[in-house]
Amino acid sequence: MTHDHSSPTHPHAGPDQPDTPAPDELVYMGLPHERYLRPRFYVAVALTLPVLFLSMTPMVTHEIYDWMTMHQSAWLQAILTTPVFFWAGWPFIRRWWKSIVERDTNMFTLTVTGTGAAYFFSLAATIFWYRFPAEYFTHHGGPIYFEGTAFITTIVLLGQILEQRAHARTDAAIRALMDLAPKTAHRQRADGTEEDVPVADVQPGDNLRVRPGERLPVDGVLAAGAAEVDESMLTGEPLPVAKTAGDKLSAGSLNTTGTFVYRAERVGADTLLAQIVRLVEQAVESEAPIARLADRVSAWFVPAVLAIAVTTFFAWGLLVPDRGWLMGLLNAVAVLIIACPCALGLATPVSLVTGIGRGAQAGVLVKDAAALEHFAAADTLLIDKTGTLTAGRPEVVAVLPASGVSQSELLTLAAAAESASEHPLARAIVAAAQARGLSLPAATEFVAEPGFGVRAMVGGRRVAVGRAPIPARPEAVPYPLSATVVAVTVDAGEIGTLALADTVKPTTPAAIAELQRLGLRVVMVTGDREESARALAAELHLDGYHAGVTPARKQELVREHQARGEKVAFAGDGLNDAPALAAADTGIAMGTGTDVAMHSAGIVLVKGDLQALVRAVHLSRAVMRNIKQNLFWAFAYNTLGLPLAAGLLYPLFGWLLQPMVAGAAMSISSITVVSNALRLRRSRL
Repeated sequence: MTHDHSSPTHPHAGPDQPDTPAPDELVYMGLPHERYLRPRFYVAVALTLPVLFLSMTPMVTHEIYDWMTMHQSAWLQAILTTPVFFWAGWPFIRRWWKSIVERDTNMFTLTVTGTGAAYFFSLAATIFWYRFPAEYFTHHGGPIYFEGTAFITTIVLLGQILEQRAHARTDAAIRALMDLAPKTAHRQRADGTEEDVPVADVQPGDNLRVRPGERLPVDGVLAAGAAEVDESMLTGEPLPVAKTAGDKLSAGSLNTTGTFVYRAERVGADTLLAQIVRLVEQAVESEAPIARLADRVSAWFVPAVLAIAVTTFFAWGLLVPDRGWLMGLLNAVAVLIIACPCALGLATPVSLVTGIGRGAQAGVLVKDAAALEHFAAADTLLIDKTGTLTAGRPEVVAVLPASGVSQSELLTLAAAAESASEHPLARAIVAAAQARGLSLPAATEFVAEPGFGVRAMVGGRRVAVGRAPIPARPEAVPYPLSATVVAVTVDAGEIGTLALADTVKPTTPAAIAELQRLGLRVVMVTGDREESARALAAELHLDGYHAGVTPARKQELVREHQARGEKVAFAGDGLNDAPALAAADTGIAMGTGTDVAMHSAGIVLVKGDLQALVRAVHLSRAVMRNIKQNLFWAFAYNTLGLPLAAGLLYPLFGWLLQPMVAGAAMSISSITVVSNALRLRRSRL
């Protein structure tokens, strides 16, 4: 739909506590914040329920008129409906007026035109009831539509509140995933002592200490020494990066071993994480392209309804001599009322809101509503390897002892030496020893040298674990070519090597097979060598692969596939995936990945499990199918009611549109659409 997607910037708002927008500030779909819509909704519900009771009860029993006349009931309905229409529905009236002034018809144009016609016609029928033809009065009551005005206004309010909440919850969840930077920093004073200060007090040039296992509070440069920093939140790669003096460090990355001091450079709003959060907060709310179908329809539906109403008025006035102009006026208003497209206005947002909520339950965060539509039509899935197909963390895949040394002895000594280290490779080695039930002796004199390895005394012997040299014939080794190999030495003599590699997630093979069954062509994108990529593609039965791919090349690949007419979805988790995620028709990020990736993607898989990707496919297709069903029912009710409202059947059968029929049609159309959308809550994903 054509909406005002206002996302006001609050300069003092932080990622954790954004300022509350003013009551008259438009934040989504040209409407104020949902916290200001909620009181209007509560009042609307309280007043609409008795209106519905007064209007619908005569259809069941006439006993209500034993203590109240039809005219008194009409006045009471008018009194209850007036604040619903003018106060609770004021945001819609303001949006309607803007569409008139700007000549930009949309769903609010149709909705307020219909509810307004129903209200003012009903008010006229209540005040000047004695001037209305007898044909418009039945034993159910007079020609009033107050219940339609109140019900439609209330339902549309509920739809807008639910949609705003869904968007707010999704953004809040993503911001929580991105909240990696610590709230305090260890700042060094001029005399060398330290103080803990809030991150907001850190200034460029301050020296900050980071201890093992802590995340960096701001961006900066390593002042001296060496460090190994886990930058998986930026790169998606599981292994820490060795840093030396002068190297750049990013807020949110993790210090794996030792302690170091670095100089702050970018602080506060200038850090990478803060920029990402700000972009998310200021991002323009999106909508699925199919939602604009209602506005495209409005472009001709509004003029068509007005033309039918005018034609009805003059046809009755010119062709029926007895009270023709009055009958023409009544039927022209009836056309506007029956055409009120409350169901059309609910068709897309209710399905999207329900679908987004269902996806959140299944670990699929829909950040961009358009992504659901694009993903439902996707035929090619480009998928990053590290952290997406694979676990994103190393495991021991080969234990290769030297002659005369057992595997258990090699693994025991290596794990004992690494037991005091926080390095991911060290944890993988210790985990492998524990998995085999090996008992680890105590290690002393532990020393970690970032970028080189560790040394320790184990049982009176000096054990060292460090990078092994590249083998002379890499194609002959009994482990994946992409594996990291470490050498284990005892008293300066090598006793064997260990190979560690990022392994395929257990759920990946089944998920790939299901994605292919659903009609997607799955292609892997990786920076690995050709041989390694080919072997993994064959193992997973992929439809293709691209090896040796740089971050810039990933985006080019997306463009190339799109140029061949393919509708491309890209799944990844690293900063280097962000350009491809943004370029793809649908970007899908792993919730265990980087913040930039999550910001660039339209869909976030919370647990980083490919089974969630399968669920996202089912969700997108179910939502699109549901929206199309809703649009059909919305048009069906409005279109079928127009001839009756215009009085075309009066010459043949003497039928005119009765108030209860119009009210029931409007109510049933809305209930049908909402009920159909709610079926998504039970969808099997």
